[in-house]
Amino acid sequence: MIVDPMFYAAAVPATILVGLSKGGFTGLSVLAQPLLALAMSPIQAAAIILPVLIVQDLVSLYAYWRRWSREELRLTLPAALVGIVLGYLLAASVSDRAVATGIGLLSLAEASRHFLAVGLRRSPAPAGRLSAAVWSVVSGFTSMIANAGGPPLMIYLLRRPHLRPEQFAATSAAFFAVVNWAKVPFFLALGQITGANLGTSAVLLPVAVVATAAGVQLVRRVPAKRFFGLIYAILAAVGAKLVYDGLITG
Repeated sequence: MIVDPMFYAAAVPATILVGLSKGGFTGLSVLAQPLLALAMSPIQAAAIILPVLIVQDLVSLYAYWRRWSREELRLTLPAALVGIVLGYLLAASVSDRAVATGIGLLSLAEASRHFLAVGLRRSPAPAGRLSAAVWSVVSGFTSMIANAGGPPLMIYLLRRPHLRPEQFAATSAAFFAVVNWAKVPFFLALGQITGANLGTSAVLLPVAVVATAAGVQLVRRVPAKRFFGLIYAILAAVGAKLVYDGLITG
Protein backbone atom coordinates (compact mmCIF):
# COMPACT_ATOMS: atom_id res chain seq x y z
CA MET A 1 0.00 0.00 0.00
CA ILE A 2 1.26 3.48 -0.85
CA VAL A 3 1.91 5.64 2.23
CA ASP A 4 3.44 8.72 0.59
CA PRO A 5 1.40 11.83 1.60
CA MET A 6 2.13 13.44 -1.77
CA PHE A 7 0.34 10.57 -3.48
CA TYR A 8 -2.83 11.15 -1.46
CA ALA A 9 -2.61 14.90 -2.05
CA ALA A 10 -3.15 14.06 -5.72
CA ALA A 11 -5.27 10.91 -5.36
CA VAL A 12 -7.99 12.31 -3.07
CA PRO A 13 -8.99 15.24 -5.37
CA ALA A 14 -8.80 12.84 -8.32
CA THR A 15 -11.13 10.40 -6.56
CA ILE A 16 -13.59 13.22 -5.83
CA LEU A 17 -13.64 14.17 -9.53
CA VAL A 18 -14.24 10.55 -10.49
CA GLY A 19 -17.03 10.31 -7.91
CA LEU A 20 -18.82 13.38 -9.28
CA SER A 21 -18.47 11.87 -12.74
CA LYS A 22 -19.96 8.58 -11.57
CA GLY A 23 -22.76 10.46 -9.85
CA GLY A 24 -23.89 11.82 -13.19
CA PHE A 25 -21.52 14.55 -14.36
CA THR A 26 -19.95 12.20 -16.88
CA GLY A 27 -16.54 13.19 -18.20
CA LEU A 28 -15.05 14.77 -15.09
CA SER A 29 -13.15 11.56 -14.44
CA VAL A 30 -10.84 12.36 -17.36
CA LEU A 31 -9.64 15.44 -15.45
CA ALA A 32 -8.55 13.15 -12.63
CA GLN A 33 -5.92 11.41 -14.76
CA PRO A 34 -3.46 14.36 -14.86
CA LEU A 35 -3.65 14.60 -11.06
CA LEU A 36 -2.78 10.94 -10.65
CA ALA A 37 0.01 11.29 -13.19
CA LEU A 38 1.71 13.71 -10.81
CA ALA A 39 2.26 10.89 -8.33
CA MET A 40 2.68 7.69 -10.38
CA SER A 41 2.88 6.10 -13.81
CA PRO A 42 -0.33 5.98 -15.88
CA ILE A 43 -0.31 2.17 -15.75
CA GLN A 44 -0.20 2.06 -11.94
CA ALA A 45 -2.82 4.82 -11.74
CA ALA A 46 -5.16 2.76 -13.93
CA ALA A 47 -4.65 -0.30 -11.73
CA ILE A 48 -5.37 1.63 -8.52
CA ILE A 49 -8.37 3.52 -9.85
CA LEU A 50 -10.15 0.53 -11.45
CA PRO A 51 -11.38 -1.04 -8.13
CA VAL A 52 -12.44 2.45 -7.02
CA LEU A 53 -14.41 2.85 -10.24
CA ILE A 54 -16.13 -0.49 -9.71
CA VAL A 55 -17.26 0.46 -6.19
CA GLN A 56 -18.44 3.84 -7.44
CA ASP A 57 -20.36 2.06 -10.18
CA LEU A 58 -22.21 0.06 -7.50
CA VAL A 59 -23.14 3.28 -5.66
CA SER A 60 -24.39 4.83 -8.90
CA LEU A 61 -26.37 1.73 -9.87
CA TYR A 62 -28.03 1.67 -6.44
CA ALA A 63 -28.93 5.36 -6.69
CA TYR A 64 -30.27 5.09 -10.26
CA TRP A 65 -31.61 1.54 -10.13
CA ARG A 66 -33.70 0.73 -13.23
CA ARG A 67 -33.79 4.37 -14.34
CA TRP A 68 -31.42 3.70 -17.22
CA SER A 69 -32.52 3.30 -20.82
CA ARG A 70 -32.52 -0.36 -21.79
CA GLU A 71 -32.67 0.63 -25.44
CA GLU A 72 -29.50 2.70 -25.19
CA LEU A 73 -27.65 -0.04 -23.32
CA ARG A 74 -28.73 -2.59 -25.92
CA LEU A 75 -27.39 -0.31 -28.66
CA THR A 76 -24.10 0.58 -26.97
CA LEU A 77 -22.76 -2.24 -24.79
CA PRO A 78 -21.99 -4.89 -27.45
CA ALA A 79 -19.94 -2.39 -29.44
CA ALA A 80 -18.18 -1.16 -26.30
CA LEU A 81 -17.01 -4.70 -25.53
CA VAL A 82 -15.55 -4.87 -29.04
CA GLY A 83 -13.71 -1.62 -28.30
CA ILE A 84 -12.26 -3.05 -25.07
CA VAL A 85 -10.87 -6.07 -26.89
CA LEU A 86 -9.36 -3.81 -29.57
CA GLY A 87 -7.84 -1.65 -26.84
CA TYR A 88 -6.23 -4.66 -25.19
CA LEU A 89 -4.85 -5.97 -28.50
CA LEU A 90 -3.47 -2.58 -29.54
CA ALA A 91 -2.35 -1.34 -26.10
CA ALA A 92 1.34 -1.76 -26.91
CA SER A 93 1.17 -0.04 -30.29
CA VAL A 94 -1.13 2.93 -29.62
CA SER A 95 0.11 6.13 -27.99
CA ASP A 96 -1.92 7.35 -25.00
CA ARG A 97 -1.24 10.92 -26.10
CA ALA A 98 -2.48 10.27 -29.63
CA VAL A 99 -5.70 8.82 -28.22
CA ALA A 100 -6.09 11.77 -25.83
CA THR A 101 -5.55 14.30 -28.61
CA GLY A 102 -8.04 12.61 -30.92
CA ILE A 103 -10.76 12.36 -28.28
CA GLY A 104 -10.04 15.92 -27.17
CA LEU A 105 -10.49 17.31 -30.67
CA LEU A 106 -13.73 15.38 -31.16
CA SER A 107 -15.03 16.59 -27.79
CA LEU A 108 -14.23 20.21 -28.61
CA ALA A 109 -15.88 19.87 -32.00
CA GLU A 110 -19.06 18.42 -30.52
CA ALA A 111 -19.26 21.04 -27.75
CA SER A 112 -18.65 23.84 -30.28
CA ARG A 113 -21.35 22.42 -32.55
CA HIS A 114 -23.81 22.44 -29.64
CA PHE A 115 -23.11 25.99 -28.49
CA LEU A 116 -23.26 27.24 -32.09
CA ALA A 117 -26.61 25.49 -32.57
CA VAL A 118 -27.91 27.09 -29.36
CA GLY A 119 -26.79 30.50 -30.60
CA LEU A 120 -28.50 29.94 -33.95
CA ARG A 121 -31.52 28.32 -32.25
CA ARG A 122 -31.22 25.14 -34.27
CA SER A 123 -31.75 21.59 -33.08
CA PRO A 124 -29.09 19.07 -34.13
CA ALA A 125 -30.11 15.82 -35.77
CA PRO A 126 -30.47 13.01 -33.21
CA ALA A 127 -27.92 10.20 -33.22
CA GLY A 128 -28.94 6.86 -34.72
CA ARG A 129 -27.85 3.23 -34.54
CA LEU A 130 -24.65 3.79 -36.53
CA SER A 131 -23.61 6.56 -34.15
CA ALA A 132 -24.34 4.28 -31.19
CA ALA A 133 -22.05 1.58 -32.60
CA VAL A 134 -19.22 3.92 -33.61
CA TRP A 135 -19.08 5.97 -30.39
CA SER A 136 -19.46 2.89 -28.21
CA VAL A 137 -16.51 1.15 -29.87
CA VAL A 138 -14.48 4.33 -29.39
CA SER A 139 -15.60 4.58 -25.75
CA GLY A 140 -14.61 1.00 -24.96
CA PHE A 141 -11.29 1.42 -26.78
CA THR A 142 -10.32 4.68 -25.08
CA SER A 143 -11.48 3.40 -21.69
CA MET A 144 -9.11 0.44 -22.05
CA ILE A 145 -6.21 2.47 -23.43
CA ALA A 146 -6.36 5.70 -21.43
CA ASN A 147 -9.34 5.60 -19.00
CA ALA A 148 -10.99 8.17 -21.30
CA GLY A 149 -14.21 6.44 -22.26
CA GLY A 150 -16.50 9.18 -20.97
CA PRO A 151 -16.29 11.79 -23.76
CA PRO A 152 -17.17 9.43 -26.65
CA LEU A 153 -20.22 8.13 -24.78
CA MET A 154 -21.23 11.70 -23.92
CA ILE A 155 -21.05 12.71 -27.59
CA TYR A 156 -23.55 9.97 -28.41
CA LEU A 157 -25.93 10.25 -25.43
CA LEU A 158 -26.14 14.04 -25.66
CA ARG A 159 -27.66 13.57 -29.12
CA ARG A 160 -30.45 11.41 -27.71
CA PRO A 161 -32.94 14.17 -26.83
CA HIS A 162 -35.45 11.86 -25.14
CA LEU A 163 -33.09 11.20 -22.21
CA ARG A 164 -33.86 13.11 -19.01
CA PRO A 165 -30.98 14.07 -16.64
CA GLU A 166 -31.44 11.11 -14.29
CA GLN A 167 -31.91 8.71 -17.20
CA PHE A 168 -28.79 10.12 -18.87
CA ALA A 169 -26.81 9.65 -15.64
CA ALA A 170 -28.28 6.19 -14.99
CA THR A 171 -27.54 4.98 -18.52
CA SER A 172 -23.97 6.23 -18.28
CA ALA A 173 -23.57 4.55 -14.87
CA ALA A 174 -24.88 1.20 -16.12
CA PHE A 175 -22.76 1.40 -19.28
CA PHE A 176 -19.50 1.95 -17.39
CA ALA A 177 -20.39 -0.58 -14.71
CA VAL A 178 -20.35 -3.25 -17.41
CA VAL A 179 -17.32 -1.76 -19.17
CA ASN A 180 -15.21 -1.61 -16.00
CA TRP A 181 -15.98 -5.20 -15.03
CA ALA A 182 -15.19 -6.29 -18.59
CA LYS A 183 -11.76 -4.62 -18.29
CA VAL A 184 -10.76 -6.61 -15.18
CA PRO A 185 -9.52 -9.78 -16.99
CA PHE A 186 -7.47 -7.67 -19.36
CA PHE A 187 -5.85 -5.70 -16.54
CA LEU A 188 -5.06 -8.99 -14.82
CA ALA A 189 -3.49 -10.28 -18.03
CA LEU A 190 -1.36 -7.13 -18.18
CA GLY A 191 -0.19 -7.73 -14.58
CA GLN A 192 -1.53 -4.41 -13.34
CA ILE A 193 -3.62 -5.61 -10.38
CA THR A 194 -1.49 -6.37 -7.31
CA GLY A 195 -2.05 -6.63 -3.58
CA ALA A 196 -0.26 -3.33 -2.93
CA ASN A 197 -2.36 -1.47 -5.46
CA LEU A 198 -5.59 -3.00 -4.14
CA GLY A 199 -4.63 -1.87 -0.61
CA THR A 200 -4.19 1.67 -1.87
CA SER A 201 -7.55 1.46 -3.65
CA ALA A 202 -9.21 0.43 -0.37
CA VAL A 203 -7.92 3.58 1.37
CA LEU A 204 -9.60 5.74 -1.29
CA LEU A 205 -12.97 3.96 -1.16
CA PRO A 206 -14.65 6.11 1.56
CA VAL A 207 -13.85 9.26 -0.41
CA ALA A 208 -15.10 7.57 -3.57
CA VAL A 209 -18.47 6.62 -2.06
CA VAL A 210 -19.13 10.07 -0.57
CA ALA A 211 -18.16 11.86 -3.79
CA THR A 212 -20.40 9.61 -5.91
CA ALA A 213 -23.37 10.16 -3.58
CA ALA A 214 -22.75 13.92 -3.79
CA GLY A 215 -22.77 13.73 -7.59
CA VAL A 216 -26.11 11.90 -7.54
CA GLN A 217 -27.67 14.56 -5.31
CA LEU A 218 -26.39 17.36 -7.54
CA VAL A 219 -27.92 15.74 -10.62
CA ARG A 220 -31.28 15.54 -8.85
CA ARG A 221 -31.17 19.21 -7.85
CA VAL A 222 -30.07 20.75 -11.16
CA PRO A 223 -32.83 21.60 -13.71
CA ALA A 224 -32.68 19.62 -16.96
CA LYS A 225 -31.71 22.53 -19.23
CA ARG A 226 -28.92 23.61 -16.90
CA PHE A 227 -27.77 20.01 -16.43
CA PHE A 228 -27.20 19.38 -20.12
CA GLY A 229 -25.57 22.80 -20.47
CA LEU A 230 -23.14 21.77 -17.71
CA ILE A 231 -22.48 18.44 -19.42
CA TYR A 232 -21.57 20.22 -22.65
CA ALA A 233 -19.35 22.62 -20.69
CA ILE A 234 -17.64 19.62 -19.09
CA LEU A 235 -17.21 18.06 -22.52
CA ALA A 236 -15.53 21.25 -23.76
CA ALA A 237 -13.26 21.48 -20.69
CA VAL A 238 -12.29 17.82 -20.96
CA GLY A 239 -11.63 18.20 -24.68
CA ALA A 240 -9.38 21.21 -24.12
CA LYS A 241 -7.46 19.39 -21.39
CA LEU A 242 -6.96 16.29 -23.53
CA VAL A 243 -5.73 18.35 -26.48
CA TYR A 244 -3.37 20.27 -24.20
CA ASP A 245 -1.97 17.06 -22.74
CA GLY A 246 -1.58 15.47 -26.15
CA LEU A 247 -0.11 18.40 -28.11
CA ILE A 248 1.45 20.81 -25.64
CA THR A 249 2.83 18.64 -22.86
CA GLY A 250 3.60 15.78 -25.28
